[in-house]
Amino acid sequence: MNADTTPDTQLSRASALVMAVVSVAAVVLAIILTGPIASPSTTAAGSGAHGASPQTVTPTGQTTHVEVSIRGMAFVPSRVEVPAGNALHLTIRNEGDQRHDLVFANGATTGQISPGASVELTLDPLGADLQGWCSLPGHRAAGMTFDVIVTGAAATGSSSQTPPSADNHAHGHAHGAVASSAGVPTMHELMEYNTTITPYPAALAPAPAEKTHHITLRASEHMDLLAPGVERAVWSFNGITPGPILRGKVGDTFHITLINDGTMGHSIDFHAGDIAPDQVMRTIEPGESLEYVFEAKRAGIWMYHCSTAPMSLHIATGMHGAVIIDPTDLDPVDREYALVASELYLGGEGGAANPAKLAALAPDLATFNGRPFQYTAHPLEAKVGETVRMWVLNAGPNITTAFHVVGTQFDTVWAEGDYLIRGRGAGGGGSQVLPLVAAEGGFVEFTPTEPGTYTFVNHVMSVAEKGAHGVLKVSE
Repeated sequence: MNADTTPDTQLSRASALVMAVVSVAAVVLAIILTGPIASPSTTAAGSGAHGASPQTVTPTGQTTHVEVSIRGMAFVPSRVEVPAGNALHLTIRNEGDQRHDLVFANGATTGQISPGASVELTLDPLGADLQGWCSLPGHRAAGMTFDVIVTGAAATGSSSQTPPSADNHAHGHAHGAVASSAGVPTMHELMEYNTTITPYPAALAPAPAEKTHHITLRASEHMDLLAPGVERAVWSFNGITPGPILRGKVGDTFHITLINDGTMGHSIDFHAGDIAPDQVMRTIEPGESLEYVFEAKRAGIWMYHCSTAPMSLHIATGMHGAVIIDPTDLDPVDREYALVASELYLGGEGGAANPAKLAALAPDLATFNGRPFQYTAHPLEAKVGETVRMWVLNAGPNITTAFHVVGTQFDTVWAEGDYLIRGRGAGGGGSQVLPLVAAEGGFVEFTPTEPGTYTFVNHVMSVAEKGAHGVLKVSE
C-alpha cells in the first residue's frame, strides 16, 4: 500500500480540505455581511441617517432644490429629475385638508405633515432612481407617489423597489404582509369565534318622541379580532361598526358633534341631510371637532360615512352607519330589526382594508352589521303570527345586496322613499327580494306562519357564502 493512501493520511487530507472550504466560506460570508468596500471618493445615495442604497456615486458637491405641493391625493410635481451625484433638497407644503407624509424607499421620511404646514427634507447624493409615497392607508394606492429620476447614473440597479404592502398597516407606517385568500377565516372559524362574543344589537327601538336629537360621534381606530389569529384594523364611529343606528321622524333636527379621537384625518357625510357639504363634511385632524346640524326632510334609511379620501378605504374599514327617518304613514309591527350590509377586504395582519382588493371589487368576506355570520351564531327571534319589519341598508362600498328571507314572501316592500308593494301588490302579488345597490336602503315586512329556522341572506349567493348570512328563529 502506498504511504499516500493510508487511512490516516486520507483523513488528514480530508480535514485540511474541509478547513480550507470553511475558511473560504467565512471570507465570502464576511463580504456578504459587510457589503462592498466603497472607495473614499464615493457616497451611497441616501446614506447617513437615511440608510444606504445599493448604488454608489461620486458626489458633485451640488444640491438640486425642488418645491413640492400636496394637493388632494397627489404630490405636485410627482416626478423630478436630479443629476447623478447631486443631493436633493425638498420643500414640501401640504395644501390639502388632511395629514400626509412622504416616505422614500431608502428610509428617508418627512414624518406626518399637517394641513397648511411645510417641511424640509434633504436626500444625500443620489446614484439611482428613488421612489417615494404617502404611507397613510390607501393613499399610495390612490396615486400619492413621488419619483426621483437620476440622470446620468449607471443602469445597474435601482432603489425604487418597495414592499407591496407599504400602505396596508392600520396606521400606514408598517409593512406587514398582505393577507392572501389562505389567510381568510373559514365559516366554521368565524362561527366558532362568534359564539364567544356579543353580537351587534339588531333589534330596533321606536323613534324617540323628541324632535331634536343631540348626538356625539367620536372617530377612532382600533383592532378587531375576526377569528383566532386573524386581526384587522377597524376605523369607526363610537368604537363600533357600523356606527350607532340613529332614528327619528320627518321634521326632526339632528345636532351632530363629530370629534376626531384618531391618529389620522376623518370626516362625516350624512345622506339624511340636505345641506352644502363644504364645511360640515370637511376632514378634521386628530383632536379637532365640528358641528353638523341638519333637518330630516324626507323618510328613508340613510347612510352616513366618513368621506375622507380615499373614501372607499374609510368606508370598507368600518366608518359607516345608518339613520332611519320613519315614513309618515309607517304601520305598527311586532318586531323591527336593522341590518347594515357591507364587505370586508382584508389587508395584512392588523391592517386596514386592502386597496387593491377594493379596486378589483373582490371582497374576502361580507357582513350584516359588521361581522360575518354573527346572526347565524346568534339568531334573531320572532313568533308565529308576528309581523316582522327588517330595515336594510347597503353600505357597500361596492357589492349589490339582494336581501331575501328563505321560507317567506314579503307582503310589504319599501325602498328609497316609496312603497313597491304594500299589503298585497296588484293582482295579489308579493315579493321575494329587496334589491339594493351601494348606499340604497329600505325595509320589508312579512309574517311567519310556521315555527322554524328562517335564513336571511344576500341572494348574490357567493356574497352570502362569504358571511352575508343570518338566521331568524321563529317559535310558537
